[in-house]
Amino acid sequence: MDFLTIIGLVVAFGGIFLGQFLEGGKLGSILQLTAFIIVIGGTMGAVMVQYRLPVFVRSLKMVPWIILPPKTDPQPIIQELLEWSNTARKNGLLALEGLLESVTDPFMRKGLQMLVDGSEPAKIRATLEVDMDSRSEIERQAARVFESAGGYSPTIGILGAVLGLIHVMENLADPAKLGAGIATAFVATIYGVGSANLLFLPVSSKLKGIVHQQNYLREMIIEGLVSIAEGENPKLIEGRLQSFYAE
Repeated sequence: MDFLTIIGLVVAFGGIFLGQFLEGGKLGSILQLTAFIIVIGGTMGAVMVQYRLPVFVRSLKMVPWIILPPKTDPQPIIQELLEWSNTARKNGLLALEGLLESVTDPFMRKGLQMLVDGSEPAKIRATLEVDMDSRSEIERQAARVFESAGGYSPTIGILGAVLGLIHVMENLADPAKLGAGIATAFVATIYGVGSANLLFLPVSSKLKGIVHQQNYLREMIIEGLVSIAEGENPKLIEGRLQSFYAE
């Protein structure tokens, strides 16, 4: 679990609410359902217009990554690749066929299957690099959905504020309602700017970082699989793979 994300959200929103309280403001004055619906609904609608359905759905599936990111620890994968290397060196590549059922990661399973099939090292590299690039591009597009939302939400917030002010102008005959009405109108601006800078843009950057880590891990996996196909010494393979994450 990525506790830093949780801490960051608590600090960000806690700081805003605490500042509001210290200034003598009420929490209810910045909690407006109408403004929330305008900003979030308008932003999501704009994003849906910009992106295709598969990309939008993929972005929603990636949201849990900000709290529970995919495992990117290289050491267990390095050890597994070294076990494959030792097995192939002692008993041949066909001896790896019995391990296919135990491999849960689709990318590694694909590479292992190519090893078992006796594919040439160059073909393994080329095939897996295409797979890696296509996966990372889909994930980057999904991460950019939140970046786009961060661009739209401040403008939608201003739109909500203008709509609120129009409602205020309709009640000019009742001065008692003007102050509260204007305050409510500007809450939409707060929601627009706040959601962009405290939620959408940070989430986009976090997801892009995770995608980059996964891509780098796949590059290491490709290097390990190609080295096994070339019959290199397991010690040399270990040193090469460890160099990907050398401090």
